[in-house]
Amino acid sequence: MKQIINSSKAPAPIGPYNHSVMVGDLLFISGQIPFNQATETLVTTGIQDETKQVMQNLYYIVEEAGLTFEHVVKATIFIRNMDHFSMINEIYGSYFSAETAPARECVQVEKLPRNVNIEISMILHR
Repeated sequence: MKQIINSSKAPAPIGPYNHSVMVGDLLFISGQIPFNQATETLVTTGIQDETKQVMQNLYYIVEEAGLTFEHVVKATIFIRNMDHFSMINEIYGSYFSAETAPARECVQVEKLPRNVNIEISMILHR
């Protein structure tokens, strides 16, 4: 049976989906973009700030589920410009220890929701 987990601190879904779904010991988190729920604005001040906001949104959902980033087993990063990879990687990497970092892929895409530059989804194991 699946359990829906949403966080009031993360941006509200803009379509027919939820922030995350727990099935057994796995938590599947929908892709998060750099939208700041507190100010109701998109963060557009550079890829580092955008990445920090995405990771903060993911944190809110992970926290609501009673987990931590140490529970992340897989992350998928979608970016519009692969030239930003090193800056994104620096911010993203600061949330994990090298010894327990999750599996991951990073792909460049042509367009993302609301024309943002980054979106990240995650899978966690409880």
